[in-house]
Amino acid sequence: MNETIPIQIVNHSKHPLPQYSTSQSAGMDLRANLSESISLNPLQRVLVPTGLFIQLPTGFEAQVRPRSGLALKKGITVLNSPGTIDSDYRGEIGVILINLSSEVFVIENGERIAQLIISKHETIAWKPVEVLDETERSSGGFGHTGVN
Repeated sequence: MNETIPIQIVNHSKHPLPQYSTSQSAGMDLRANLSESISLNPLQRVLVPTGLFIQLPTGFEAQVRPRSGLALKKGITVLNSPGTIDSDYRGEIGVILINLSSEVFVIENGERIAQLIISKHETIAWKPVEVLDETERSSGGFGHTGVN
């Protein structure tokens, strides 16, 4: 079992806190916090509020990712996927959704619109050098592994 990490959260919505659907889920569903529904036209994007504010420990980030069911069935996805929430951000979590379908999609209050994943990350320091080590691939381009 993984270690649980306490994360401070303020919930200004009327919805339950995000939670894992199963014991092995990586993400927790985020819900729209709306006073009225939003009609999202084809190719339109919108910032959807969640009513949630979090305080992540240093060395952690939150990632906002699409829900596979919304993407497959309705063509709705998170535009800046994954959206990153840094540990020093204290504003409301918002989800940038885009409608990639040919039909209007209506976002209702309380609807599950995205997933939230909390991840640990490393901080790096650049080490300037004149040459990089050679590899089998070397400078082969995107999708190039040297195999026909």
